Amino acid sequence: MSTAPVKVGRGVRCDLDAGPLAAMVESFELHLHAERKSPKTIRTYIEAALWFAGSYLLGAGITDWAQVTRKDVQHWIAGLAARYGKSGAYASNQFRALQQFFKWYATEDPADPRPNPMAGLKPPKVDETEVPVFTAAELTALLATCKGGGFENRRDHAILSLFRDTGIRLAELAGLCLDDVSLRDREALVTGKGSRQRRVRFTYDTARAVDRYLRERARHKLAARPRMWLGTKNRDPMTPSGIYQMVCRRGAQARVEVHPHKFRHHFSHTWLDQEGAEGDLMELNGWSSPQMLRRYGRSAASARARRSYDRIMDAS
Repeated sequence: MSTAPVKVGRGVRCDLDAGPLAAMVESFELHLHAERKSPKTIRTYIEAALWFAGSYLLGAGITDWAQVTRKDVQHWIAGLAARYGKSGAYASNQFRALQQFFKWYATEDPADPRPNPMAGLKPPKVDETEVPVFTAAELTALLATCKGGGFENRRDHAILSLFRDTGIRLAELAGLCLDDVSLRDREALVTGKGSRQRRVRFTYDTARAVDRYLRERARHKLAARPRMWLGTKNRDPMTPSGIYQMVCRRGAQARVEVHPHKFRHHFSHTWLDQEGAEGDLMELNGWSSPQMLRRYGRSAASARARRSYDRIMDAS
């Protein structure tokens, strides 16, 4: 487990050297791997515990996790909220990550139960912000940057189209293999959080875009590789980082503010705005909790209310 200085969210650079407190965090990391948590989840949870330990606890003279109190956690989270965002979202995310560590810490050894200083604590309130979605013109402009033939244009058009139609996560799209995609059925088998698999559907337009890419892909030097998205100039398959950079680059060309997760926002908002069933959206998005439904439900209701306003006021 590395304790070198790293960036923790929002570009915040911090030292994760937790000294004598690091051993317990290493045990927690082992537990997370045993639970088959995703690498991103593991990194988030581990960095939250190490940052709290190295940046606050050691400075307060605390060298044993059993010494941590509710006030220690409250002071730490309040400090994050004051320094890194008025919305409370960043502090809330750190709170929830740290909460996972203490839940494990308190129950890890049934023969030696420990106090959980976060028991009963509530995360910081997060201000509600508008869900960022695309306009029809923005989506058109974005896809227009991929006009023309050639491997790169066909690949990028297929990726952007799949993002638009399915709202799948960046890691899910990057992990697609050839056998996961059926153009005949217009379906893709994606592997989400916790290695849970689900099938998502896409439109005929996207099926055609993927088909055109696959014909170009067949001439790639690494065409025999199972991974779906290959690099340009016969390079290795694209990583999530490479796909992220491509999306941002296309956004800059179209002068559209875009990142991969914005497609997920747009898909979820549009589904509910068009009165799609909430249960179906949970299945398509791979959500195990209805928490996200509430946020997108409010966004869709707001859009419908604005349309109703125009209809009613124009008629008056």
